Amino acid sequence: MTDDEFEGHVNDALDSIPAELLDLLDNCVIVIEDEAPEHDPDLLGEYDGTPLTERGFQYGGVLPDRIIIYKNPTLRYCRSHAEVVEEVGITVVHEIAHFFGIDDDRLHELGYA
Repeated sequence: MTDDEFEGHVNDALDSIPAELLDLLDNCVIVIEDEAPEHDPDLLGEYDGTPLTERGFQYGGVLPDRIIIYKNPTLRYCRSHAEVVEEVGITVVHEIAHFFGIDDDRLHELGYA
């Protein structure tokens, strides 16, 4: 799968999220990287930042939070194009949920793990 195709699937996943929620992604960027960190090469996505629920009145002047979607681990994990589309959708929602302060246990309950 090309970089452009994968990016298109990430964009499609973002398009499926209600605009009201996306508008709340304050000071957060979404990026695609080829590989996950060496310490966790099978990681499909990652949220790096301060969740909205932990931002106080002193929050400010910081670099943007990042939601990172890892292309190659996703492609290695999935066996078909349809699985890639589904997994990218799950991963995007999962990482955005972390921005809102939702933890992994709750995401497992909701089916986004």
